Amino acid sequence: MMMSGMGNSRVLIFSLLVLATFQQVVSDEHQPLSKVAIHKTTLALDERAYIKATPSVLGLKGQNTEWVTLQYSNPKPTIDDWIGVFSPANFNASTCPAENIWVNPPFLCSAPIKYQYANFSSHGYKNTGKGSLKLQLINQRSDFSFALFTGGLTNPKLVAVSNKVSFINPNAPVYPRLAQGKTWDEITVTWTSGYGISDAEPFVEWGPKGGNLVKSPAGTLTFDHNTMCGAPARTVGWRDPGYIHTSFLKELWPNQEYKYKLGHRLFNGTIIWSQEYQFKASPFPGQNSLQRVVIFGDLGKAEADGSNEYNNFQPGSLNTTKQIVQDLKDIDIVFHIGDLCYASGYLSQWDQFTAQIEPIASTVPYMTASGNHERDWPDTGSFYGTLDSGGECGVPAQTTFYVPAENREKFWYSVDYGMFRFCIANTELDWRKGSEQYKFIENCLATVDRQKQPWLIFLAHRVLGYSSAGFYAAEGSFEEPMGREDLQYLWQKYKVDIAMYGHVHNYERTCPVYQNICTNKEKNNYKGSLDGTIHVVVGGGGASLAEFAPINTTWSIFKDHDFGFVKLTAFDHSNFLFEYKKSSDGQVYDSFRISREYRDILACTVDSCPATTLAS
Repeated sequence: MMMSGMGNSRVLIFSLLVLATFQQVVSDEHQPLSKVAIHKTTLALDERAYIKATPSVLGLKGQNTEWVTLQYSNPKPTIDDWIGVFSPANFNASTCPAENIWVNPPFLCSAPIKYQYANFSSHGYKNTGKGSLKLQLINQRSDFSFALFTGGLTNPKLVAVSNKVSFINPNAPVYPRLAQGKTWDEITVTWTSGYGISDAEPFVEWGPKGGNLVKSPAGTLTFDHNTMCGAPARTVGWRDPGYIHTSFLKELWPNQEYKYKLGHRLFNGTIIWSQEYQFKASPFPGQNSLQRVVIFGDLGKAEADGSNEYNNFQPGSLNTTKQIVQDLKDIDIVFHIGDLCYASGYLSQWDQFTAQIEPIASTVPYMTASGNHERDWPDTGSFYGTLDSGGECGVPAQTTFYVPAENREKFWYSVDYGMFRFCIANTELDWRKGSEQYKFIENCLATVDRQKQPWLIFLAHRVLGYSSAGFYAAEGSFEEPMGREDLQYLWQKYKVDIAMYGHVHNYERTCPVYQNICTNKEKNNYKGSLDGTIHVVVGGGGASLAEFAPINTTWSIFKDHDFGFVKLTAFDHSNFLFEYKKSSDGQVYDSFRISREYRDILACTVDSCPATTLAS
């Protein structure tokens, strides 16, 4: 029996080793870095090979983004040779966090932050062995080095390593993200730096344009690899997130324009400043003024230098970002409803993402929702037991971005913005009747004063309403399983105007619908009561597109297999415009209007008023 028990122990240890190894190499179809088997790297250093990077010092004029030129040579070139960008520059086994006691760390244990093939811009590389490449770097708290590999992505052999490159101040405060606070007159500013609370005091200097400036202190958060739930976030994908600071700017005047900049006061008295930014404060709840909202899901990140491209992934991400930036003067607030950057356990990508959206998020509130690629991981309380978060289990998302939730881990919250109320759900936690989130959703819908805030919008990541996506149809449904069975009664009872979702990477709009039946035959110009809720999928922010099922449903009005986003405009309490714009050109391809009076919202329709009897 003892021998049998020892044998079982050996089997258990062997199984754990296999699982640990599998977790290192398991790939995510949405994350290009998962294709790099960095833990399999072997040494093939050749003194004749080289790679040189210039300039070696970046950000001399205060920039946080700069281009680097690489010159490289390999005496034995192949078509599969590639260049990895590593940060920190020292990326050997000495930087590996210990994952278990049985496995020695590999020679290389840190995934690159980006990569590109050596022949990308040097088409004669295979014949000459010489090439050059331009790559864009962002300031992310450490130095960089570049490595030339042969053997392709799956069997990398290290041939040469470059000199080190660094921003002049890698710790500088960068990439501010605005968000609505818990009250209408509060804006939060969140940013990232390399300064901990033992290094400097973080603050925001701000005030109305042309007025007196004040300083507001900031709180500081971070997390370590032990808070990650699994690989690759705990292993090859781990990168120190730095320090994330949030300051609360309070008692703002409605629609007042403010300016601000980020500061860190070192203990020798020196202050490290960011550049200056500006924003406009929110309108008072119910205020009758022009209010414009942009909504999309599944944006992801993409590289301006063409690196990290895999399977034509996220070709729309930069276009969506570009179109919103170009229209920013006519946008007041943005909602990104889940699947933010698809880091999927490769934590360097959160910096890349916040840098990409900085022109938007530093100027208007950038509100986020939780998606499967932020939260889902087995045995962590998520509603779905998938590996989609790459072991992040929500930690980077809920730390990198502020949301005005009672509990940021739960990630459900409401936002009052002028004539709008937004109820933001978290589809990665239970939303069904009887759950804590169901109670939140009903309270959010029930407590809005529709005379003052007539436009009631429900937002979530997964499709809890209606979608013609091929993968839903293959499951025998046109929704997330159990999606609308309970919630449709709340949408109908509280007369939700529009419910919007991401997750499905395309665009689709339904008629006003309840229990699979269109409640209004109009398609573009609604007058009076809708008698149902319009459901919209707007998951074409940037990630690879999803196919529609070859079925025409009675409730689907408009479909588009393309990248795009939605813009809502409330002109006043009675007039509302919905527009769907393509990311490729920013033009409107679908739209509708709602014109109504307060009595139309009060009017009873099916299941929207208390049941009556002859006695009543």
